Amino acid sequence: LAFDLASSDKMSPPDKFNSTGEGEVGETDSWILPNDSIGLHPPGFHTDITKHLGVQITLITAYSLIILLGFSGNALVIYMIIRYRNMRTVTNFFIANLALADLLMNTLCLPFTLIYTLLDEWKFGSVLCHMVPFAQALSVHVSILSLTVIALERYRCIVFHLGRRLSWHSSFLIMAFTWTMSAVLAAPLAIFREYRHEEIPSINLRIAVCSEKWPHGTSRDGVIYSLSMLVLQYIIPLAIISYAYICIWVKLKNHISPSSRSDSVNRRKKTTKMLALVVVVFAICWLPFHVFQLASDLDLVLRFKEYKLFYTVFHIVAMCSTFANPLLYGWMNKNYRNGFLMVFRCEDKPDSFHPEGSFRTRSIRGLTLNGRNGGHPPTAV
Repeated sequence: LAFDLASSDKMSPPDKFNSTGEGEVGETDSWILPNDSIGLHPPGFHTDITKHLGVQITLITAYSLIILLGFSGNALVIYMIIRYRNMRTVTNFFIANLALADLLMNTLCLPFTLIYTLLDEWKFGSVLCHMVPFAQALSVHVSILSLTVIALERYRCIVFHLGRRLSWHSSFLIMAFTWTMSAVLAAPLAIFREYRHEEIPSINLRIAVCSEKWPHGTSRDGVIYSLSMLVLQYIIPLAIISYAYICIWVKLKNHISPSSRSDSVNRRKKTTKMLALVVVVFAICWLPFHVFQLASDLDLVLRFKEYKLFYTVFHIVAMCSTFANPLLYGWMNKNYRNGFLMVFRCEDKPDSFHPEGSFRTRSIRGLTLNGRNGGHPPTAV
């Protein structure tokens, strides 16, 4: 019974049965006992290190921390952008979109993945068998598209000196487009899916399985989809983002402006550095998982005895990206840091605040002067 490894978007442990549902034994068979205490190891079975108590405690702790940090951090980011008027900028709207995608991952990926890893059986029924892989792939696509949109918007404004920013209406249309496009790309994982029960007569066991079932009864289409998503979801977006931020950094580094605008340029540099670091963290966290998944699609690692453990560890590393962003915002941007502190201290929360490091292009002093002189409203970077 071959592992089902048809998609790089798949966030759950590899299925132990092939996606054709024919029940034929393959050359790369790797059965895993649901419980080592059964004491039976027929030909084709091997012990599973993820069944050891110490490993299970470690996995539960790791996933629980990621869920807790990711849910609380991203929820706090969204709350701040909604709560404070001066945080409602185009860049921050896209950051909120990214946080929403991470929240989706925390709620519809990690809990199911952890339980599936520990139990080796799909306990959640037919509907969730189709919906969970779709939601997981959807969140990854929205995340990378949001990072790409943020980079291109800043590239448009900074490199080409476009003073006019996107309107709220335009930004929400773009966010709706990212979710629609992501849903289209993730749809095959909901369509080509099968929930069934498998019988294991040798140990009198019947388990529920949620696996991919591609057309023509083979995994070829799944491998094509997996490789396509690797290109569309990782390689091309990161190439576009890298080009945009390199151009932005060169522009800001060589920018010569009057002293009255130096604060604005410095804030743009800080914000650009923060957003670029968010992309770097995303790329680093997901690189091992993508490489390992690609090797799996090419049948290069299926024979590893501890394949399941490696898969789970790389998946945990990838999921660290879901809580890393709020930490970076709090570390590198005073607006977010001050807002986080006010929430944690339960202090009175004004409608807006203007500390140094705001996404606004002017300082408190500039705000006061412009107010006296009837200046124009602040422009978001």
